Amino acid sequence: MKHEQAIADFIEKNIPEFHRRRLSSLEALKLDKILARKNPYLFKAKHVETAAELVRQLLEAHLSSQEETLFGEFLEALAIHVCGLFFGGQKSAAEGIDLEFTRAGKRYIVAIKSGPHWGNSQQIKRMRENFRQARRIARDPTLIAVNGCCYGRNARQDQGDYLKLCGQAFWSLISGEDEMYRALIAPLGARAKERNEHFAREYAKTLNRFTADFIARFCHADGAIDWDKLLAFNSAIAKPSVRAPCPPNSR
Repeated sequence: MKHEQAIADFIEKNIPEFHRRRLSSLEALKLDKILARKNPYLFKAKHVETAAELVRQLLEAHLSSQEETLFGEFLEALAIHVCGLFFGGQKSAAEGIDLEFTRAGKRYIVAIKSGPHWGNSQQIKRMRENFRQARRIARDPTLIAVNGCCYGRNARQDQGDYLKLCGQAFWSLISGEDEMYRALIAPLGARAKERNEHFAREYAKTLNRFTADFIARFCHADGAIDWDKLLAFNSAIAKPSVRAPCPPNSR
């Protein structure tokens, strides 16, 4: 496949940054942060009754969300690089537009997302407005607007004022290669085992620390989770701080 080595080199050069940021996010994480952001009612409804299981689920939910964001940023950079190799594509300066390129005499503007289920109605409305604004600034109503999703599929590509292309269809558009979506897998897996073993060791340490901290702060003496105390930490009205009275002016 054309440019296969250049794509593999880009991945090998840039994927370590994803792993570094992923590890850095784990190392900087505090138990209070994930306890404050997650829904304690959900865990009670799921009958989670051990501190270790509750902390594990909290930690994994947080990390999963972080990883989606970090890897989405990597995929966006990869897509721009791939398009640059094949069609001279480049990062767009227009608001909300990630990529612009010309293929077969047609000009494309692309908003890149990780997967097809990325936004609510207001976010999609905003993307549409960004496409309209880009056309106005370029004074080119023939610009083809694309919501490009790096994985997944969708039943309807034509969304009226833009195209939604997912997975194979997206990578084919920006490279001209129908099998590009497959070609990315092998270089992404290079040294993945080594990098993830390091992460797994740090994850185990964090899980143990958080579990010990949770037991000390949010469990009864008999080991049962103190749900009242956990709910108060997560959801109780914060008491206003009491300011000390100002000392009288000395004469």
